[in-house]
Amino acid sequence: MERRELLRLLASAGALPLLAPLARAAGTADDWQARFEAAGAPWKTGFATPPDDLPLTRAMVRGRFPDAVAGTLFRIGPAGHDLGGERYHHWFDGDGMVHRFVIDGTDVRHQGRYVATPKRVAEVRAGRRLFEAFGTMPPGVEPPTSADSINVANTSVLPMQGEVLALWEGGSATRVDARTLDTLGVKTWRSDLAGMPFSAHPKVDPDGTVWNFGVSSGQGLLALYEIAPEGALRRAAVVPVADMPMVHDFAVTGRHLVFLMPPLVYDGKRKEAGASFLDAHVWRPELGMRALVVDKQDWERRQLLTLPAGFLFHVGNAWEEDTPRGTLVHIDYVRSDNADSVFTTNREVMRARRVKSTDPRLTVATLNLGTGKATQQALAQEAEFPRIDPRRVGLRHRHVVHATQTRPDVPGFGAIARTDVESGRSQRFSYGAQAMVEEHVFVPDGTKPGWVLGTVLDFGRQKTVLSCFAADHLAAGPVAQATLPYALPLGLHGAFVPA
Repeated sequence: MERRELLRLLASAGALPLLAPLARAAGTADDWQARFEAAGAPWKTGFATPPDDLPLTRAMVRGRFPDAVAGTLFRIGPAGHDLGGERYHHWFDGDGMVHRFVIDGTDVRHQGRYVATPKRVAEVRAGRRLFEAFGTMPPGVEPPTSADSINVANTSVLPMQGEVLALWEGGSATRVDARTLDTLGVKTWRSDLAGMPFSAHPKVDPDGTVWNFGVSSGQGLLALYEIAPEGALRRAAVVPVADMPMVHDFAVTGRHLVFLMPPLVYDGKRKEAGASFLDAHVWRPELGMRALVVDKQDWERRQLLTLPAGFLFHVGNAWEEDTPRGTLVHIDYVRSDNADSVFTTNREVMRARRVKSTDPRLTVATLNLGTGKATQQALAQEAEFPRIDPRRVGLRHRHVVHATQTRPDVPGFGAIARTDVESGRSQRFSYGAQAMVEEHVFVPDGTKPGWVLGTVLDFGRQKTVLSCFAADHLAAGPVAQATLPYALPLGLHGAFVPA
C-alpha cells in the first residue's frame, strides 16, 4: 500500500479506534458521582470539577522567584470530570483545562480555562455526555464521527510560535492563545493529515526540531512526524506495528527515535463488543517489553529488541554511543511490573478511593543495536513524571527530576527528587503528609545548575502551591513559593516559556 494511502486511512480512522459499530443502548445512571461526593477523603479535591474558568488571580508569594524563571509555566490536565450528575470512570477522561502561571520575581498570577474543544462545547450545551471516552462508556452515547469529535485536549502542552498546543493521545493538537488561553481550533499540519493522531509527548531536539508520533490501534500503524523549529511540517509517515500496544511516550537520540512498547495490546474484538478503548486492551507478558528503534533519517530502517515485560507511561531521556560492540542506546524510563495503575488506580480515584498498584521505579535500559541484546537496571527510587534539562534532549545526561514517595493512604506522590541515573544517588524534598505532587520541570540558567519549578496540591489547606528549587540543592527546600487562594484539579504535564 502506498504511504499516502496509509496516511489517508490513518487520518480517517483517527488515533483511537473509538468508532463503535453500533450506537450504544441507553442505560441508567450509575452511582460514581454520588460516591465521590459522599467520600470523606480530603485529597479528593484534586479530582473535583471546577464549575467554570478561573480568572487571572494573584498568588501570595513567599521569597523571590529567580530571574531565570521569569516567564510563564503552562500546565494542563483533566478537569471536567462530571456533567449532568454523571461522573467519568477514569481520571484520563476529563475535559482538559489549561493553566498559565505568569512569574515575575515576587509577582505570580494564575489563570485557568477549559479547552473549548468541539466535544466540550457540544456536551456542555446538551448538559450531558454525548461521546464515549478513554475509560468510560456513558449510557446512550452515539458513535463519534471522528477522533477529534471526542478529543478532550487534556494531557500535555507544546508551546510553538506564540501559541500553546493542547495535546491529547488520540487526535489533533488544539491551538490555544498563549496570552488569553482562548481556544483557536485544531492544528492541521497539512490538509491530507487532518485528524491524524498527534500524541501528547513530542520531543524537541536542541536545534529546535520537533519529533512526535501517533497511534492507530485498530490498524496497527504508528505515525511519525518531523517538524521544523519554525513550526512547518517536514515529514510525516506511518509504519506498521504488529500487536499494537498502548504507547504514551517515546525518546529521541542524535540518530534514532526510540519506542518502548509494553505488552498491553489492543484487541479489536473487545472494542466491537462495546468495551471502552482502555478495556479493549489485554495484558500479554509473553511479548515482553519491545523496544522499537527507528533511524531518524530513514524511517524504513527499524530494529526491534526485547526487554522483560513491564508497563510504562513516561520516558526520561535517551542517548547513544558508538562502541566496538556496536551502537548502544541508553534510555531511562519509569517502569511498573504491570498495568494495574491504568486499569484500577487511576479509575478508583474517580470514586475517591485509593487503590494501590505496584510502585513504579526509575529504570535505566541499554539497547545494543549491534548485538540486538537489551538489558536494564531498576534504581531504588519510586518515580513518575520524569523531566530533564531540555538542552540535553537526545544527549548524554546525568540528572532526572521526578515525583517520588508513594503512600498507603493518599494517591500519587508526596515528594520531588533529582536522581543521578549513572550513580543512582538521589536527593529529595518532601512536601508533607497532606500534599500531592504534580510534575516539576527543569528551568535552565545559563551555565549555572538551574532551577526546578512545579506545583503541588496542599489538600490540608485546600490550596495549590507553585514552588521553585535550586536544582543542585533540592533537598534544602524551595527558594520561593506562590500560594493560590484555591485548589486546582490535579494535572498531568506542563512546559515553561521564558519571558
